[in-house]
Amino acid sequence: MRTTKVPRRAEPFIVTKEHRRFLEFANAVRKDRYIGLCYGPAGVGKTQSARRYAHWQTVEPLLTRWGPREETDKKVYATLAKSRVLFYTPDVGANFGTLRHQLDELVGRINVCIDQHTGKTMRALPWEYVELVILDEAERLNTIALDYLRDLFDRNDIGLILIGMPGIEKRMSRYPQLFSRVGFAHHYRPLLGDELSFVLTRHWQRLGLQLDGADFTDAQAIASIARITGGNFRLLRRLFLQIERVLQVNELKVITDDVVNAARSNLVIGVN
Repeated sequence: MRTTKVPRRAEPFIVTKEHRRFLEFANAVRKDRYIGLCYGPAGVGKTQSARRYAHWQTVEPLLTRWGPREETDKKVYATLAKSRVLFYTPDVGANFGTLRHQLDELVGRINVCIDQHTGKTMRALPWEYVELVILDEAERLNTIALDYLRDLFDRNDIGLILIGMPGIEKRMSRYPQLFSRVGFAHHYRPLLGDELSFVLTRHWQRLGLQLDGADFTDAQAIASIARITGGNFRLLRRLFLQIERVLQVNELKVITDDVVNAARSNLVIGVN
């Protein structure tokens, strides 16, 4: 099992309407035991919402490193016993054997953790505890891997969510046996309107500034940021890192349109 370092650039999670829609979607897939497709442009927050739903930031270090037990592991046991969700990102170019081995290993470790929490010593089935599998970067899966996931879904009473870029729903439609089991689809969209303003307010506050929509300078900066990022979460974070640098270098206390454009000039941004 590969290990994953805790991201150095992790920031406080911001709950948005789109995240709440993802929660409703994931709960429906889990409750009704269907396959769900979640798709949207890169950087809009699909992966972060899925990891948040699975509490993966809490449980991933233990599940991937799997070292000697510690007293603090009891918190992870309790989290897994409550969530019963497995989040998984396949390796680039991973074959069917690697996919099956890594999923089996993760499920086994989750079972051990929940056993520790509940005190249970006997289980009838390997997938007795896990209720939902969320698989990110689903485009990486080949035909054999997709067929394995369909078989896994059929043989166990679980829900399955496949996350990918726009177009994944069309690709899945080429596999009738899998696609016929899709019960829900969720289009994860970028930030817009009041929601974008809410997130921008948080970014302003993080820099120790106050955002005033009635101030022309702030309104102009907001318009530039919205145009540059298109409401993309990842681009917003990258842009504000550069905005912070520009403010510090020039000893400025106000985010203006010129500051935003100077920050933009330091970024490589693809077509939205």
